[in-house]
Amino acid sequence: MPTTTELPGVAELLEAAVTAVGGRRREGQDAMAQAVRRAIATGEHVAVQAGTGTGKSLAYLVPAIHHAVAKGATVVVSTATIALQRQLVDRDLPRVAKALKPLLGRAPTFAILKGRRNYLCLNKLHGGDEQDPADELFDPFAISAMGRQIKRLHEWADTTDKGDRDELVPGVPDSTWRQVSVTARECIGAAKCPVGDDCFAERARAEAGHADIVVTNHALLAIDALEGRPVLPEHDVVVVDEAHELVDRVTGVATAELASGVVGIAARRVGKLVDQAVADRLAEAGEGLAMVLEDLPPARWDSLPQAAVGALSAVRDAAAACKQSLGSERREDPEAATGRKVAQAALDELADTAVRLLTAFEEPDPAKRRDVVWLGEQGPDGARHKVLRIAPLWVGGLLRERLFGRSTVVLTSATLALGGNFDALARQWGLPPEKAADTGGENDPIPDPDAPKWSGLDVGSPFAHGRSGILYVAKRLPPPGRDGLPPAYLDEIAGLVEAAGGRTLGLFSSMRAAKQATEALRGRLDTPLLCQGDDSTMQLVKKFAEDEPTSLFGTLSLWQGVDVPGPSLSCVIIDRIPFPRPDDPLVAARQRATDARGGNGFLTVSATHAALLLAQGAGRLLRGMDDRGVVAILDPRLATARYGGFLRASLPPFWPTDDREKVHGALRRLRGA
Repeated sequence: MPTTTELPGVAELLEAAVTAVGGRRREGQDAMAQAVRRAIATGEHVAVQAGTGTGKSLAYLVPAIHHAVAKGATVVVSTATIALQRQLVDRDLPRVAKALKPLLGRAPTFAILKGRRNYLCLNKLHGGDEQDPADELFDPFAISAMGRQIKRLHEWADTTDKGDRDELVPGVPDSTWRQVSVTARECIGAAKCPVGDDCFAERARAEAGHADIVVTNHALLAIDALEGRPVLPEHDVVVVDEAHELVDRVTGVATAELASGVVGIAARRVGKLVDQAVADRLAEAGEGLAMVLEDLPPARWDSLPQAAVGALSAVRDAAAACKQSLGSERREDPEAATGRKVAQAALDELADTAVRLLTAFEEPDPAKRRDVVWLGEQGPDGARHKVLRIAPLWVGGLLRERLFGRSTVVLTSATLALGGNFDALARQWGLPPEKAADTGGENDPIPDPDAPKWSGLDVGSPFAHGRSGILYVAKRLPPPGRDGLPPAYLDEIAGLVEAAGGRTLGLFSSMRAAKQATEALRGRLDTPLLCQGDDSTMQLVKKFAEDEPTSLFGTLSLWQGVDVPGPSLSCVIIDRIPFPRPDDPLVAARQRATDARGGNGFLTVSATHAALLLAQGAGRLLRGMDDRGVVAILDPRLATARYGGFLRASLPPFWPTDDREKVHGALRRLRGA
């Protein structure tokens, strides 16, 4: 094997990797690979916007592999979606490893690692914790169906090599999977477990511990960074792909909730292990919490209601009493140890959340508080119940300290530069403005000497957006209202779909709007029209891609999850600017905090959210080098509102127009091409 000094350079390795996958080198790919190489060498973080078709996966994998082999280190690659994880592990990495083996003297190694809950727990499957399904379900037919599914899981356990839930096809509901899996807190540990030597999660961790590249997800990256218990192997470089999703995923991991039903389940579970009177105290605390919450309206809390103080204190104290009765860990048979560990985890979570809620308002200034608290509702109609939620006001400080402060980080996505620069997302990541990071410059007159050093790079896209796509803003339409799509919007949509001959992806801000448009236009159009919810999203996208005249209407998951190159997609319609709901408690709290600090809360929070989604939605149009078409945004505020310039600068550089006839003519020509 070559020594470190004899290893080929990144450019030579990239040439071999690109050839192996049947591609060709691109200027943007080369620029990105060199930027990643420099970041790893200098320890200075880098954010790279790389448009679709750049080949960004190879642009970061090759320098990451070079570093891992040269230094004997591990590089973590974190993604937001299962689809990208599979692409990396099943397609990109095997081909790259094979191509680079002759040059590196050995094949680079790689592994995928997920949270423990994603792996089958053999101990729990075989009765290590006899959890009553009634804890989860009250419908006897559902419990019977769960029994059949668990029997199927027993059969699968005899044939699976990895025990990874994603490999189970067809899958099972979450309620069933919970019966055969454990969280990290619930696991009794391989040393105590009677089947520890065969543990799927431990095998995955062991494999990852020896790999050059470990592929994981943003949630596990957040757990590793935030919870103080390492779940990823030791590493010095992190690549965050789909980095536009990082803040939302980290926020999700750091969000906790408390509901009376969760307290009741914990009480029933611990009741099998401690004096019944102690467990009853916890059950009563849960009932008291339910009574208090039912009398309060769903809303964000700016202070802690006095009745809630008593109810939360009762939950905290009762959980502590149950933990004390359980006692410290002791030697016992594995079956009993499993039940104790699961009960302990449930009690810890209850106590931790209750304490976090009780202390959330100690800081009198809402703009300086660490957390946001709100009362919401969940469950099906007719069986809805109240739930308390607590989420971090910002995650930038956590990321700055525990991600950027510990590793060299490469952030990449097709959508990072909003409004023409990286600063909007940098603020959310906890990084200083880019100019301040580079020069201590004008935007930050008192630069922070301890601020992480980083740079941003937009390597562009191989697509000629100005020649391949039109951005049409329907400037003459009225602003969107709250009462569904007005007739003028339906007429506009119909005209675009007819001109395109179908071949349209309609991206709507709500399921209600998508269904309204579908119902209004199905009898009016001569081409087939599918709507999200008619079938699984995967099947709908497949039908849409395979039949050129077909159109597909839907909502959020289609904004980022559709990859349909070729003539089946020549028009993307976006009904309105996708601002978050103004009554979203977390959005409202973040906007208020930004305003209180002298910033522009609307632009920093809501407009940034909308810009990300708009750019992702518009990015559905050009997926291959020969693609052509129109992105039509019906919301005239994109052209008329003061924030419109920021949003337009976040979109790909299509040729802009507000001339409907030109757009219809272009779509008709494409249809006949």
